[in-house]
Amino acid sequence: MICGCQLSREFLVAIKKIQKQFVISRHTTPDGVHWDLMLDMDTVLWTWRLNSPPAEIKNEPITAKRIGDHSRRFLTYEGPVQNNTGQVKIADKGIYSLYEQVDNSLLIDVQGEILKGQFIFFETECTLWKVTAL
Repeated sequence: MICGCQLSREFLVAIKKIQKQFVISRHTTPDGVHWDLMLDMDTVLWTWRLNSPPAEIKNEPITAKRIGDHSRRFLTYEGPVQNNTGQVKIADKGIYSLYEQVDNSLLIDVQGEILKGQFIFFETECTLWKVTAL
């Protein structure tokens, strides 16, 4: 049950057929390292900045900062980032299914090389979100 609604098995199976790509890039900057988690939303990548590596999302909830949408080219891009803001390298990639999007929350199923399983994204304030493995 998510957001007060029980999701039927049939609904989840039907939605799972609509799979899209995701990627997590390790972004090394002069100020340090962070990870950009990007979900393909057809024309753009919805993007969150993570201060923890992808493997840590499975262990405990983490805070993610919603940042500007990224170009779909970042699904496969590795190398220097414009304006000398560092280098990116793909840390994880795969497919995801969006099970539910209600107000300021998302329920997704992720099948990546590192991340696997269901995760809920919940906006806690303005651009800050909590990402939790279910």
